[in-house]
Amino acid sequence: MSIHFIASLSRSPGRKLIKLPIEASELLPSRGMVVVNGMVNKVPFTGLLEPDGRGSHWFEMEDSLYENAGLSMDAPISFEIEPAAKWPEPEMPKDIMDAFEQAGLLSEWNQVTTKAHWEWLRFIRSTENPVTRAKRIDVACSKLQKGDRRPCCFDTSRCTVPELAKSGKLMIDQDS
Repeated sequence: MSIHFIASLSRSPGRKLIKLPIEASELLPSRGMVVVNGMVNKVPFTGLLEPDGRGSHWFEMEDSLYENAGLSMDAPISFEIEPAAKWPEPEMPKDIMDAFEQAGLLSEWNQVTTKAHWEWLRFIRSTENPVTRAKRIDVACSKLQKGDRRPCCFDTSRCTVPELAKSGKLMIDQDS
């Protein structure tokens, strides 16, 4: 099922963000993170749509897609997306993988689905506080040791990019 929408680029320091209209987001299979395949100006892309904590989704547009599609900051952009069947493996930060390795959990980690890897990453990274991050890595190790495959009690509909969010809500101005 293709989802068509028009959006404008939003500025955030050093980033180009696209916020989906709520009507388009409501057609997605989840209020949490969704991987999509899409087209913009006949240029294909795969995107990781993050929830915005307000009932919609957003994604960061890579510079190469921006340039290849011939986009500009001032013009509305037409998108066509559909949920992807396969999730790309996340690039896991070294501190997380080192903790899993030190705890002897790499085998357990490798048995967890790629989508669950994303959920663990989002759970751990959703803080800027290094002490809280370390505690979340410890929690992840403990839960993996117990056989848990996903973080418990984690609201997957919140924005988990700390430098762009406040209280789990994306903080960008669509008109900036």
